[in-house]
Formats: sequence, structure tokens, C-alpha cells
Amino acid sequence: MGVPALFRLLSRKFHKVITPVVEAPTQTLPDGTEIGPDLSLPNPNGEECDNLYLDMNGIVHPCSHPEDRPAPETEDEMMIAVFEYTDRIMAMVRPRKLLYIAIDGVAPRAKMNQQRSRRFRSSREAAQKEAELEVCIEEAKKQGIPVDEEAMKKKAWDSNCITPGTPFMDTLAKSLKYYIINKLNTDPCWRNTRFILSDASVPGEGEHKIMEFIRSQRVKPEYDPNTRHVVYGLDADLIMLGLATHEPHFRVLREDVFFQQGSTRKSKEERLGLKRLDETSETNKVPVKKPFIWLHVSVLREYLEVELYVPNLPFPFDLERAIDDWVFFIFFVGNDFLPHLPSLDIRDGAVERLTEIWRTCLPHMGGYLTLDGSVNLTRAEMILTAVGDQEDDIFKRLKQQEDRRNENQKRRAQRESNQNDSSYLDDTIIQRSAKVESSQVTVAPSVDTSTENDTRPNKARKIDASAPENLVNLSERTSNRSLSATNKDLINNRAANRLGLSNEAATTSSINKIAAANLKSQMVSNESLRAVPIEEVVSSPTPSATDDIASSDPSGLATPIEPAPVSAGMKRKAEDNAGEETSTDTVRLHESGYRERYYEQKFGFSVNDTDQLGETVRHYVHGLCWVLLYYYQGCPSWTWYYPYHYAPFAADFKNLSSIDVKFDVNQPFRPYEQLLGVLPAASRNNLPEKLQPLMTEADSEIIDFYPEDFVIDLNGKKFEWQGVALLPFIDEHRLLSAVSRIYPSLSEDEARRNTNGSSLLFVSEHHPMYPEVVKQLYSKKKQGKPLKLSGKVGHGIFGKVSNDDSILPNVSIQCPVDVTTADALQKYGNIENNQSLSLQYEVPKSNFVHKSMLLRGVKMPSRVLTPEDVSVVRAERSNAGRRNNGSFRGGGVRRGGFQGHGAQRSSYQSQNNSYNQQTYTGVTNGFAQTGTQPPWNNSGSFPRSANAYSARGGYGQSGYSYGNSNNRGNPYSYGHPPATGYNGKGAPR
Repeated sequence: MGVPALFRLLSRKFHKVITPVVEAPTQTLPDGTEIGPDLSLPNPNGEECDNLYLDMNGIVHPCSHPEDRPAPETEDEMMIAVFEYTDRIMAMVRPRKLLYIAIDGVAPRAKMNQQRSRRFRSSREAAQKEAELEVCIEEAKKQGIPVDEEAMKKKAWDSNCITPGTPFMDTLAKSLKYYIINKLNTDPCWRNTRFILSDASVPGEGEHKIMEFIRSQRVKPEYDPNTRHVVYGLDADLIMLGLATHEPHFRVLREDVFFQQGSTRKSKEERLGLKRLDETSETNKVPVKKPFIWLHVSVLREYLEVELYVPNLPFPFDLERAIDDWVFFIFFVGNDFLPHLPSLDIRDGAVERLTEIWRTCLPHMGGYLTLDGSVNLTRAEMILTAVGDQEDDIFKRLKQQEDRRNENQKRRAQRESNQNDSSYLDDTIIQRSAKVESSQVTVAPSVDTSTENDTRPNKARKIDASAPENLVNLSERTSNRSLSATNKDLINNRAANRLGLSNEAATTSSINKIAAANLKSQMVSNESLRAVPIEEVVSSPTPSATDDIASSDPSGLATPIEPAPVSAGMKRKAEDNAGEETSTDTVRLHESGYRERYYEQKFGFSVNDTDQLGETVRHYVHGLCWVLLYYYQGCPSWTWYYPYHYAPFAADFKNLSSIDVKFDVNQPFRPYEQLLGVLPAASRNNLPEKLQPLMTEADSEIIDFYPEDFVIDLNGKKFEWQGVALLPFIDEHRLLSAVSRIYPSLSEDEARRNTNGSSLLFVSEHHPMYPEVVKQLYSKKKQGKPLKLSGKVGHGIFGKVSNDDSILPNVSIQCPVDVTTADALQKYGNIENNQSLSLQYEVPKSNFVHKSMLLRGVKMPSRVLTPEDVSVVRAERSNAGRRNNGSFRGGGVRRGGFQGHGAQRSSYQSQNNSYNQQTYTGVTNGFAQTGTQPPWNNSGSFPRSANAYSARGGYGQSGYSYGNSNNRGNPYSYGHPPATGYNGKGAPR
């Protein structure tokens, strides 16, 4: 999931990072067959792609339980949906060199905590829905309403099976192998494209396996620095990972999350026959394909260049280092491995606040926060101290904003309720007319006066209230209702007025229209009267004007109907929000003493217990260092995790430089061990039968890992999905001890699913790589050891390959999917003579730290931002700075300001004296600058440089070299050893 709401924030703040995807149209033949576009033609989006990476879980989830169409009824239908979805993405991107498919394997222990919470919640929600449905079925049977017995027997598909080690994931891997081979054998457009499949048997999250591959290729001297990358996925952290690669030709492809369409998926009530469908039902509409969008990382780099630039630094400004710092402090807002700091909410401007604090602190820190995935904890403490100085004001402001929202919400709910209340309409009209009854009527002065005795010209005069018959009598209450009504009321009643109806009838007509509209929609949506009682059971509508009509209607047709469901991403109505259960906030962060209450209630210890508090901070600091290393160098430890449900306050991060941060890599869990660690007992069928009693039997030694019920702490939030699931943490040693005794009794197939596999590389026999690999691995002189891919042999792919005896050339390949539709039968069938090669693939390992830098020879994309765009970003940046200065004044003293960092300030002052004439030698997005000016001039335009990136250096033949030692220097040039690191050695469990 990554950072919550980050994509929405970036797309709104930096709107040019998003562009729509142009899809080439398909042709439909007279017989209804669709012919796709010619993918050998240039990409209609105007930009070609070399390597496409698919985070496959982002495809499997929407295909297995889609939001906009009926869900597939069988796993075979799911596999066909996955094939078609992948075809669509391939047609959009058209990769010319490589397609890398990555499925989530066993995740690090740090991620398993979030997976466990998500799956337990999903299981409980499914159980609640089933219980509600059982009540509906019982009521239907009592009232003699027929129920579809076949639909009752079908069990809801358990989405928790999308976890490594389950039979479903094994089926998915086999299906994708067939899909790749079928493409290489039947589609000429893909014969020159290589495919890599890293399925669920390969440990690691899908997106991080992709990044590991990119990093492994970048370290090779033959790597092309201008390789064009596209990664598809639904997680927002792909944006951060794209920035972390420092590959400028990088785009993220995803569905347009802002696209809205009414759901066309049938509910369980509809499938059981408890609710009839009509012609206008949303579920009968033809689903519209969701559009896709590009997120251009290169454009985001341009925005960040303006956003992060700090003038007059005592050291050269380096955009690459600045981006790494930005990625790091975004982790404070939230990620998949740590809870966010209590005072930082991305929806409350936390990203802008952190950016402003970083810009203010940077000149005083003596350098950047991070270097190649390592954190300087002394400098990080300065940022956290500045955040801590603001926490009191942040909590008070959040409370004020919440109170205003609640008041506005109550007013909207009351207003909407009043508008639907007929008695309110009558009372309002009567009250308005009462004010006019006793008033006297005045008329405007007239030139021709009929009163002889009154010679005062142009003077208003009183007349008798009696009037001609064709005028309205203001003394009559019925007439006053008409005049005191709004323009909207008069317009709504104009038809009645034309018909000569009385004003009383006209007013009543306006009220009746509400009931008539509800009655009409009710009659349309309830084709069968027998379904009406079930609607009453399923829904509990709030009373409205239609309730009175329904109670007096002998036919019963006017029973209130079930309110329409809210589509994903749509704002709920005020009355929906008003009905949500609000939390009881016992911590009260906006009141004094909140620190004492917070630690006592959330952690179970007193704030005065400095040992416990220090231990909590130490674990969180380890987590920050772990996450950054995970993003930049790979998993530093498979077994580390944060052992708390909540984060400490920013003000409590003190003396961080004394914390010794080291990680042991260890080994990842096996698939069944992860399943036992993240699945609830309700999903036990995804495990081998002999392992299931561990989750259900009372005498199981790990039965306490699977509570039947658990508490969700709303933690000051309003909705349950925002709360914290208080589940017990898994004890690794107890879990491993329990499963080790059962492993010997597993069947051969079950044991196979519990082992780690390897990635596979697929090559067509038409590719130039094919003959050389066959010669080395399949000839009589084969060496019997892995073949190293480099230079001409690899054709742009580096690593090692070895024989894969499971899929051989020139043999028949059976289709693992049961194909039933005519269209699918034409595309997918048995392959009689396989003309492709499958190889076990291993990414190259490096003994060097992956450097966060642009490579020598890179050619930057053309700039997108105009001088006007730059001016807008600078203006917004200034506004954000002024807003934050109300609670934090960088460089000054507020509640101590930078107290505790006197040494850093003195160091900065001495450094500043030696920088009498600063030289800007950093390179920012292709523009090498000299002098004291930022990379844009006063008018907002960017000067060009003919020597772009000539000083950045790159990778040499024998490791890493730095073309500009002033910019890069020693990998750890802080004047002390690196703040974080790991020993790189796996320790046996």
C-alpha cells in the first residue's frame, strides 16, 4: 500500500506529473471478433518503453474481485481475466526489450504485521456480511419468498488465498508460465522481447523484487543509462521506489483512481434472488473499462528540484541527495512497516510541513540526512526535534478543524432532513405568512393622483387593504404561503397555477413531488412485490416525507427503498456520515497531559519510565533505518519488525546518535510459516489439512495467535478502517517449533509448495540470445554450471542462467486453464511445438553499495515545466513556509528552537565563514550551475548547460567511481562511521 494518500497529494499538488494513457482502438469484425492493434507500430503515447515491470498482485486483485463487473465464478475465469488485463497493459506500453512479471513472495517479517492486520479485518468483514445475509434468508423463508438454493450453496471466494504457499498462487504461477510461452509462440510482436517471471515461490514483495533487478543491472559497466522503464502497480510506494532508483527515464502506470462508475457487480442478495433486477439497474449496465494514467517520475523530479532547493548552503546543493532526504522524511507520515507519528497526517499538510522544516534545518545540519540508504541520526534528530516543537499546536489545530467539520456536517444533515420533511415545509410557510398578516400595504407614488385633499407629490400613501378580485388577498393565510415561498417553490408550482389550482393545492403539489419521485423509483426498482419485505430487512432508511405516505397507502407500494450504495472514492452524504459510530477519544491530544495518557493507554507504561520510553524510541529508529535500507539496498533483515502498534511522539526522539543500529539478514520465512503468521483461522483451508489444527484446536501451542474476536482501536479517528487492529504479535520461535513437527507428514506436492523457487527467463528461438544460450547449456559440451549473461550473450540482461528441465523446447505444452468461451478458445489452447526456451535466472550480486546518483552518459528527458509552472510552485512553497512559521521559525528559537544542537550551530557558523563566496557545483536535473544563484533565474526560467551531467561520474570497471569528489566525497563523509548498516551475513534460525 505504501504511503496512504500520497498519490492523491502529488497528483493534485504537481498536476503535470499525471497524463492520460492513449490506447489504440481495436477492430471488431462482422462476426464479433475483436482484433487488437498492431503492437509493432510506434506507441501512440509518443514515448517508447524498453522494460516493463508488472507488480502482478495489482492485477490479480482487481481481476479476482472486480469493483465494476461481476466477479469470476471459477479460478479458470480469473486466470483468463488476468491474461486479458495483462494484454491490455502490454498494448499500452509495448515494451521492446523485457517484460518482468513479479508476484509477491514471502514478505519480510516487518511487512507481515500489516498483512496480518489486513487479512484478519477482511475475514471479520466477510463473516459479518454472511451473518447479515443469513438473517435475510431466514426472513425470506418465513414470508414464503423463494430463494435460489444453488446460489446459497456457493461459498464466497476467500481473497486471503492471494498469499504465497496457497494452491491458488500455485495455479497462478502455472497459468502465467503458459501465458508467456503462448505469447512467444503465437504473437510475432513479442518474439524479440524477453520475459522474466518471479512467482510467489521467490521470496520478496513484488515491487521490491523489481527494484532489486533494476539495481543489479545499473552496477554493470555495459548497462545503458538511458533505458526507459515503466512499472505497473497500484501501490503508492512505487513512486518512492522510482525516485530511489535515480533513473530519470521512469514512469509509473496505474488505473485512474479518480474515475468513477456505478458498480455493475451483483450483490449476494441479487444472486440469491432476494432482489430483482430491472432494465435500469446499475448491475445490468455494460461495464466501462477504467482508463489508465501515467505518472512521470522525471516530471516529479523537476517539481522537487524547485520544491527542495535551498540557496546559500555551506555545501553544494545536490538534487539526488535532496530527493533521498525527501523520500526518507516521507516515511514519518506512514508506510507499510511503521505506524506514522501521531502529529503527522498527510491530509493535514504533514508533507509540506516536513519539507519546510527540512529546508530550514538543512543549512544548520552540515549535510544531508541520508546517503545511499544510510541515515545520519544526529541530523535526523534535528528534524524530529523541530516537529516535536510543533506537536502541541498541531494537536490543538486538528481538534479545532474536527469541531468545525462536525458542526458543518450536523448543519448539512439537518438541512437535508428538513428539506425532505413535509411538516417542516408547512410550518416554514405558515411562519413566514404570519409576519405579513398584520402589515399594511404601501404603493409607489404616482404622478396622477386621485386624492384631491393630498397635495404632497411623490409621497407614499396608505390605502385600504381591500383590493380587486384579481389581486392576492394578503390577509388570507393560503395566499401568504404562496407569496412567502421561495422562487424555487413558485417555479415548481407554476404548472398548478396555470391550471387554476388554489395556492393551497399548489403548495401541496410541491410536497407531493418528493413522494411521487420516491414512489416512482420504488416501483421501478421493485418489479416484484414479493421482494418488498426483504428490502425492509436489508435496509433501515431514516424517516422522511415518504414514511407518512407509505403508512396510509393500502397497497404497500410506497415502502421506502434501500438507499443506493456509495461508489468507491465518492464522498458520502451528510446523513451517511452522521450515522457513523464516532470514537470515544480518551487520550485527548488537544488537552494538557496528553503524553501521560497516550503512553499509559497505548503502551502500558508511564511517561516517566525513561527506560521503556527509550526502548520504544530505539525500536522506531531501527524501523526508520530498516525502511530506508529496504528501499535503497534491499532487505537488511528478514526477521526484524516493530513490536508496537503505535509510534512515539516526535518530541521524545532524543540522543539518537547513541543508538547503535545493525541488522542481521537471517533467512525469510517459508510460505506455510507466513500463512500461519498472517491468516485468521477462518482462512485455514488455504493451508494443508495437517497444519489447520494449529489454528483451531484448543490444545494447540499457538492457538493464542488466532483470536476469534479482536479490538479495533479507532485511535481518535472516526471510521473503523482508520483504526488500529490490536492483534497479538507472532512469536517466531513458538511458530517454527510448532510447524517443524508437522513438516515430515506433508505430501510431496504440499512440501513442494513450501519451498523457495527461482525466477525464470523466457526467450523465443527467434531472439539473437537463443542460439548462444542453447550452445552453452544444451550441447554435448555443456559445462554443467550456470551461464553468466554479459556482453553479447545477455543482450542487455545481466545475471546467471541455468537449465530449467520443467519446460523444454520442441515439446508440447498443455494449457492449464479450462477454456470455455469461443473467444478464449481462439487465443488459448495447447502448444504442440514449443519454440521458446525457459531458463532459471539469478540476478547478479554485487559487493558494492548501490549509489544514489545519475549515471555517466545519461541524457535527461526534455523539460516539461514552464517558467509559469515554476513560479506557481515557488509561490505555493512560500505560502507553506509562512503557514508553518506560525508554529516553527527555523533558525530562531521557539521553545528552545534548536536547543541541544549548539555544537551543530557553531559548526555551521565556522563553516559559513569559510564559504565567503559559495560556488554552486551541484547538478540538478541536467543543468550544471556555477555561482550563487539557484538553477532558475528571477523570471522562473531555467538556464541551459551544454555540459549537463559531465561532472557526475558513474560506475567504473572496478566498482564505483565518482567524477566529482566535491559532490560525492567519501561514501561516509560525516566525520564518523555510518549511522546504519548490516553485516550482510545470514544467520541460521
